[in-house]
Amino acid sequence: MSDEVADGLVRVRLDLSYDGADFSGWAKQAGGRRTVQGEIEDALRTVTRSGGTTYELTVAGRTDSGVHARGQVAHVDLPAEVWAEHREKLLKRLAGRLPKDVRVWSVGEAPGGFNARFAALWRRYIYRVGDLPGGVDPLLRGHVLWHDWELDVAAMDAAAKSLIGEHDFAAYAKKREGATTIREILDFGVERRTDGVIEIEVRADAFCYNQVRSMVGALLFVGDGHRGVEWPRKVLDAGVRDSAVHVVRPHGLTLEEVAYPADALLSERARQARRVRVRGQ
Repeated sequence: MSDEVADGLVRVRLDLSYDGADFSGWAKQAGGRRTVQGEIEDALRTVTRSGGTTYELTVAGRTDSGVHARGQVAHVDLPAEVWAEHREKLLKRLAGRLPKDVRVWSVGEAPGGFNARFAALWRRYIYRVGDLPGGVDPLLRGHVLWHDWELDVAAMDAAAKSLIGEHDFAAYAKKREGATTIREILDFGVERRTDGVIEIEVRADAFCYNQVRSMVGALLFVGDGHRGVEWPRKVLDAGVRDSAVHVVRPHGLTLEEVAYPADALLSERARQARRVRVRGQ
């Protein structure tokens, strides 16, 4: 599959964020459910006066229902004449048309070889947890999970570090037909902020479906003393889903950042990302 843009089209990069609370995830769905992709595509169709034509978005990471994004990236291929007509005012017009729980912060012509999904080097997520006896600050409740056991952050951090590297994460992912569960975690750590909120931060080349929320569930079991520090790695090495690993609620999870290589390396990165992964290759 080539990342060459068809003649007469311009590939446009969008940087955006959203509060996922009232969305059924990123991707459009049958049945009229509200999604981030659907809202942005509807807004694009309206502000470009495209009638029945929908310009479809490709996104860096398809977040699940209830998951937030601060640093999401997408691209869309627009007819050159549409881009030329609307490029100067597109950002402001989208701001006037989009609902307030999704914002596009920048739009611009993408460099050659850019693909929001396949050219990404890594994605960085943070899951936020509160363990104070009184609960979570009401102003943060939509973005922080309350865990009603005191958590040992040092133990959680040690357990997280044991999962760094390239592994088959079948034990922490819902298997999808034809998809590999081999991923490479580049960084994984746990810290407590000065306000008491715990941030579980993970950066990887890509993630499987429900992988982050499953790993967080395992770390919480370590943090509250129900399992030892070595347990998350034992689950990983077993290679099968463990009924004790719970997929935590989505509202604590935010996609914080997506990184891309230098422009000259975009096409090669996209080619590499499309290969079927085999452990160690």
